[in-house]
Amino acid sequence: MRHRGLPETAGLISGHGRYSNIYSRYYRFGQRTLAGKAALQWRARYEAGLLKATDWTCDLIETPFLVETTETHPPTLFRRSFVLKQVPCKVRLYITSHGIHEAEINGIKVSDQVLAPGWTAYDHELQYQVHDVGQLLRQGTENVIGIHVAEGWYCGRLGFGGGRHNIWGSRLGVIAQLVLTFQEEITQTIGSDSDWTCHRSPIETAGLYDGEAYDMAKEQVGWSSAGFHDEGWSAVKVCGYYPERLTCSDGPPIRPTRSLPAIQITHSINGNAILDFGQNLVGWVQFRVPKGPAGHKITLVHAETLENGECVTRTLRHAKATDVVVLGQSSSPEEAYWNPRFTFHGFRYVEVIDWPEAELQVDDFSAVVIHSDMQRTGYLTCSDPLVSRLHENVVWSMRGNFVGIPTDCPQRDERLGYTGDIQIFSPTACFLYDCYSTLRSWLRNLAAEQKEGANGSPPIFSPKAMPVPNFPLAIWGDATILVPWDLYWAYGDVEILSTQYETMIGWIDHGIPRAANGLWGQVRVQLGDWLDPMAPPDRPHLGITDSQLVANAYLIRITDVMSEVCTILGHASKASAYSKHAVELRAAFASEYITQTGRLVSDSQTAYALAIKFDLFSTPAQRNHAVERLQHLILHRSRCKIATGFAGTPAIGHALSKAGKDQLFYMMLTNTKPPSWLYPVTMGATTIWERWDSVLPDGTIHPSEMTSLNHYAFGAVADWLHAYVGGLKPLLPGWKKFRIAPKPGGGITWASASFECPYGEIVVDWKLDDGNLVVEVKVPPNTTAEVQLGTKECEVVGSGFHTFRAAYVEPEKLSLPPPLPFTTEDDDPKLVTKD
Repeated sequence: MRHRGLPETAGLISGHGRYSNIYSRYYRFGQRTLAGKAALQWRARYEAGLLKATDWTCDLIETPFLVETTETHPPTLFRRSFVLKQVPCKVRLYITSHGIHEAEINGIKVSDQVLAPGWTAYDHELQYQVHDVGQLLRQGTENVIGIHVAEGWYCGRLGFGGGRHNIWGSRLGVIAQLVLTFQEEITQTIGSDSDWTCHRSPIETAGLYDGEAYDMAKEQVGWSSAGFHDEGWSAVKVCGYYPERLTCSDGPPIRPTRSLPAIQITHSINGNAILDFGQNLVGWVQFRVPKGPAGHKITLVHAETLENGECVTRTLRHAKATDVVVLGQSSSPEEAYWNPRFTFHGFRYVEVIDWPEAELQVDDFSAVVIHSDMQRTGYLTCSDPLVSRLHENVVWSMRGNFVGIPTDCPQRDERLGYTGDIQIFSPTACFLYDCYSTLRSWLRNLAAEQKEGANGSPPIFSPKAMPVPNFPLAIWGDATILVPWDLYWAYGDVEILSTQYETMIGWIDHGIPRAANGLWGQVRVQLGDWLDPMAPPDRPHLGITDSQLVANAYLIRITDVMSEVCTILGHASKASAYSKHAVELRAAFASEYITQTGRLVSDSQTAYALAIKFDLFSTPAQRNHAVERLQHLILHRSRCKIATGFAGTPAIGHALSKAGKDQLFYMMLTNTKPPSWLYPVTMGATTIWERWDSVLPDGTIHPSEMTSLNHYAFGAVADWLHAYVGGLKPLLPGWKKFRIAPKPGGGITWASASFECPYGEIVVDWKLDDGNLVVEVKVPPNTTAEVQLGTKECEVVGSGFHTFRAAYVEPEKLSLPPPLPFTTEDDDPKLVTKD
């Protein structure tokens, strides 16, 4: 338990030698309390951050420039110079800000991280980052720390309907502590204090929604390097702060991860060039600074799609998504490139206005993709290119909506951490990326804001960027229980359950208003099966499924989960109480919503899908009748088109497969007529849309103002793809044991899936070959796989590479019934035929 080459007793955390344990990850060692900045070993060297409030000795320094509450804060440059007389052994920069920042030492950025310190519930938690900057310092001469700060989430405009500024504060500020460690553990600290100066940035405005405006004539050349004269700079404002709110970032930073070239240039009716990057993405554009007169203004307008050849900005609502660059007088013969630093956009197309050169060259531009730099863990491809593209669209939508926190959309004046969106998507998210630390951090902030209210209800989004009181809302509130549960199953770390246990109990025991029978009581609003395609476009909460039925189905689900959580955490009496209560709730649900034969009062895809998936029927006969009724609705009423919203979409595939109706779901999955999963793909979608028909068949954009082309919620179908097309499903938390059981269908003849679980990589490759299903698998060490192919007896295998072959019998094919005389196959699904 020591790093090789270190002294036998240096930083030793235990002398107990080898530990035996069946788990390969999240094994906790808690026998020693760590001190701030302590260096310890466990086969490698670990370094603690600043763990106590007293470890922070610097001040909060703020800009003296105050703006009106309705105005954008101009970014500010902060600097401090010092002379380094000795060579330190170790140098660490601990830094955070009120706003978002980039730090430089001697003219060099300290990190490739962007939009630091990220977005948290700043009233409760402000995260700091730590950088090893020893290589950037110079001995015996002047050194300079420079920190560039913009408003970001802290005091920038947030929220829909125009939003508001200064939610958590009204001034930009910096908290920075440079700690130099010399021999014999002597330290010197250079912190943010009154010795710093500040100046307005050449970036005149930088808002997350509206974009960035940069004036090259106002550049402070060399401002973060030695020899710069800052006589005209202003003194900073020294303020107090709450160091106990500072916590080290525990999630991956936001970084640029790739660049995409423009693939095509078209022109608007005004003659402006429109760049097409071929992919709806989140980030910004980088371009070569053209030759042009000083003061010439170049404008870039970002859009997700075109309509009649023009960029569509109506769907951005109050977000301008516009970057502006004013050229300066350049004497440098070298090519320069520019990109924004303190904003991001959701876009595929960029209109370039007033390019000063005769012709715009496609090679002068690239799109830079940014997101939380999580490790990609899950992959899926198959023989159907449309299904493969659908899965890739899900990946791109997750990537673009994990910029620090999980959000609903990345482009318009919203971009909020909605609880309902991530609740339905978290199983898919945990497969595609290692998002454990990102979601753990978000849940911690959600819990803090949940406790602000007296009723146990969490906010509808976190961080709480708008003055909306916490109120009880099924599905959205259920995120407090189901997201930690999904994390536990994906990663096997029981700590997430114990950490979130108090807020889980707070929601289920105190946050949900109850009727006399234990079900949901009547509340002012339930969003129900949000964005059901049959809901009125301007009232997406009014789907055809009773919202109380939806709420109560989820109530039974979270009660089941809480019984299991309490069992895992050793709360036996609580576990028994929840188990008993779940039985009572099922009886009440059946009395309220299920007929004796198994019909549901809401005769909809969503109602039956939830009831089947969550086991809400009293008898097998009722369940069987419900399955047949659901099949009838799919084949006869919707004609294999999707008729579910937020509540039903994640459930319907799993419900049908649970009932042995895989082929029926394949018919829905591979349908290309709207509303369906593949209709957007046929329309050129490269991300998941907010609405099933965000783009209409004639190419026009849905008239509703709530029309995002990058929403991951309906991409929850990928969880079914992983389990049944890919054939991968966990049987124990953390994938300690898992099932391999691909279910061919829908004309798919091969598929390849892989997942980097906590124990290593799982791989499944299958194909149909001359009447056989041939499956090749890779099972990681310290895990067990159950392999189930068709009707063949289940085989249990351990780690290694295995090949299996089983006779494949084509399943009985279902077909659509002929349309009734007064309907056609292309009828709108809202036109419901008689059954």
